[in-house]
Amino acid sequence: MSTTLAVLEQRDGALRKISYEVVTAAQRLGGTVEAVVCGTGAVQGTDQVGRFGADRVVTLTNPSFARYDPEGCAQALAERITHGGYEVVVFAASATGKDLAPRVAAKLGVSVAADLTDLSADSNGLVVTRPVYAGKALLKARVAARPAVLSVRPSIFTPVERPKAGAAEIVAVTAPVVPSRVVVREIKAAPAGTLDVAEAQVIISGGRGLKEPANFKVLEELARAFGGRAAVGASRAVVDAGWRAHADQVGQTGKTVSPSLYIAVGISGAIQHLAGMRTSKVIVAINKDKDAPIFKIADYGVVGDLFEIVPKLTEEIRKLHG
Repeated sequence: MSTTLAVLEQRDGALRKISYEVVTAAQRLGGTVEAVVCGTGAVQGTDQVGRFGADRVVTLTNPSFARYDPEGCAQALAERITHGGYEVVVFAASATGKDLAPRVAAKLGVSVAADLTDLSADSNGLVVTRPVYAGKALLKARVAARPAVLSVRPSIFTPVERPKAGAAEIVAVTAPVVPSRVVVREIKAAPAGTLDVAEAQVIISGGRGLKEPANFKVLEELARAFGGRAAVGASRAVVDAGWRAHADQVGQTGKTVSPSLYIAVGISGAIQHLAGMRTSKVIVAINKDKDAPIFKIADYGVVGDLFEIVPKLTEEIRKLHG
């Protein structure tokens, strides 16, 4: 029976939501699933990983893991993979995963099958699916390398509880100290209460149709109406203009998202933006230009003045949430 290693992510000593998605994705391959996370000690949430199908949870501990230590984590994971005999290693295609997975793969001498939206195992091996051509097509490929290093797109693999007969074994292992050329001095956290667009189930994104940065308050009001479940995103043009931080950018050179609901406000729908959000489950577009490309992929489209439509939508959402 094969063993898959699911690489979890933590921030400030607590597991991130994406970790449970990674375990769920690993479960699709069958066999035994072991989860691993880098931290300074016990990580909050590891006792819940077994509910999603992990047989064992290992924390690789080192003082340098208090903040993200790319070289130390990569070395510790590569050694764990080499000595553990895992056939498949699954990362998240998050900002951290996109940096860490290639480092680990390079140490193992294999490539990475990145940003996957589906994966499965059959009698002939491992089959993966990923978007190509800015999301206009899906590529299905067979991965022959062992260990196979994969990264899965966030918000695609909905966490599903698959508890084992017994509780998952939780183990802490001291990771060796690795001299690092990269030292993280500081992490600037988002303002309290701000939800990361990569983790939000509802995203309201704005584009140049908002005319000026101050008008993003209209979208922020709509986000608040969802009761803490919504985040505010932005198009590349808006970020390049300095209206919003790069952390808010959705698109090929920003963050790839797949929320339950994506509301595009004043966004024309350039291919770069569509590549980052077209896998959203429901897409709503609000734009005064009836010929805007965004309407071609939207499930629901509203042609009109966003400054009239969004406040009315905010009012109705508030009513629904009491």
